[in-house]
Formats: sequence, C-alpha cells, structure tokens
Amino acid sequence: MANLSELDLQNLRHLIGGYDTTHCKIKEYASCAEDPKVKQFFEQGAKSAMENKQQLMKFLQ
Repeated sequence: MANLSELDLQNLRHLIGGYDTTHCKIKEYASCAEDPKVKQFFEQGAKSAMENKQQLMKFLQ
C-alpha cells in the first residue's frame, strides 16, 4: 500500500468515526423499532455501516 498523507489519515479518521456513529445510532433505532420490516431495515443499515468502517480500517493496517 502506498504511504498515506496526513490529509488522507484525517479523512479516514473522519469517515471511520462517521460510520461508527452511524452504526451505533441505527442499531439503537433497530432496537426501538416494533415493526419487523422497519427493524430489519435498520439492522441492515447498521451492518452496512460496520462493514464500511471495517473496510476503511484496512487502510490503516
């Protein structure tokens, strides 16, 4: 992997933090949802946010 600039690292940190926040919020929405379809929608969104975060974390390894 190529060297990352300081700006690249800052952008990654911002994106990773955003996906982490999104995951936590959407997971909470899913736990509060009563409708099974709405619950499933939020659970899929939370899973997607976590997968995106994990993919971005790979750039830091």
